[in-house]
Amino acid sequence: MENCFMCKGTMEKKNTTFMVELNNTIIIIKNVPSLVCKQCGEVAYEDKIASHLEKLVNTVKNAITEITVINYTEKVA
Repeated sequence: MENCFMCKGTMEKKNTTFMVELNNTIIIIKNVPSLVCKQCGEVAYEDKIASHLEKLVNTVKNAITEITVINYTEKVA
């Protein structure tokens, strides 16, 4: 298991919610497989997951909506 780059605590696998604000749009991606520090709560993503998040964000960032909510497990699986 990896250690947290912030506090060196132990990371554990959990699903989290990723959120980003671009221009006037908020994109929320639920159920994202993540590494979460047991000590400080810092969230990190494996490279493959980060790549999927980037693709999802790029796909919907120009949508004509203020808020977009995506379920990660439904879009990537």
